[in-house]
Amino acid sequence: MAGVRALVTGAGGFVGSHLVERLAKDGAAVRAFVRYTSTGGTGWLDALAPGVRAGVEVVSGDVRDAEAVSRAAAGVTHVFHLAALIGIPYSYLHPRDVVETNLGGTLNVLLAAREAGVERLVFASTSEVYGSARRVPIDESHPLRAQSPYAASKIAAEKLVESFHASYGLPAVVLRPFNVYGPRQSARAVIPTVITQALAGPEIRLGAGTPTRDFNFVDDTVGAFVLAARAPGAAGGVFNVGTGRETAIADLAALVVRLAGRGGRRVVADESRLRPAASEVTRLCADASKAREALGWEPATSLEDGLAATIAWFAAQRETGDPAAYAI
Repeated sequence: MAGVRALVTGAGGFVGSHLVERLAKDGAAVRAFVRYTSTGGTGWLDALAPGVRAGVEVVSGDVRDAEAVSRAAAGVTHVFHLAALIGIPYSYLHPRDVVETNLGGTLNVLLAAREAGVERLVFASTSEVYGSARRVPIDESHPLRAQSPYAASKIAAEKLVESFHASYGLPAVVLRPFNVYGPRQSARAVIPTVITQALAGPEIRLGAGTPTRDFNFVDDTVGAFVLAARAPGAAGGVFNVGTGRETAIADLAALVVRLAGRGGRRVVADESRLRPAASEVTRLCADASKAREALGWEPATSLEDGLAATIAWFAAQRETGDPAAYAI
């Protein structure tokens, strides 16, 4: 990535911080756009090695502020747009906030990227745009179905990206990552909440155990973003990023317990973790053959190896508080 001047929105978040780290290590000049807070924090960027962190330019703002985004994009060659409100349960409670951030923020990023004349924009969508699978594995032609306000905001944002490519020739790529996991992930997500409970014991409180997901390790996901930024002919494309391995949530919990060496943990049903019945996505499993062919991307980390690394990271954090508490 030498010679690349990259803007990463959502840079302080889980995937964003890993992407910033990867880009910086690969030789890119990285500008990290993080949401302003009065504490001046930069999220997970603070976890980067000092030598890496020192080379990252941090800009604070809000993607809903068009002027701030435009200033951040000035002079860059590539934009990676990851900033979003991603909590599905949160989207049930505050749909307007989610739409204004995920759709309005994307519009601002697209306008700024067009103004800057970037060589490539990579947009982070989600497998949630498919809803429950009508066929498995899911390829990119699978119908889109918004089963949550969050999913609806991402479908709409994808269409904005598509329109800017068609209308203005903006060289944009859409990635649809399937369930990303790994170090630094929020306790809101299923794998961290299972891990923290398994480490604390004696119970693991779960919502529905039967839905299946395609879990993709964060380093592999980040690799797809890097490839999408440079792959010839990828502009205008939409690509799944997933392993093609389908795992039920109950089976995932059992695997975490085994890998963590915490046999005997009880799995307890927790209704507070259930989605509304019509909103639950019951099955997700990716067909990523298009990404393999066009981007040269291939997942390199098995679920077992990725979980082991994630468990080790959470164990090292020595988290305090109630690990069974449900964070939206």
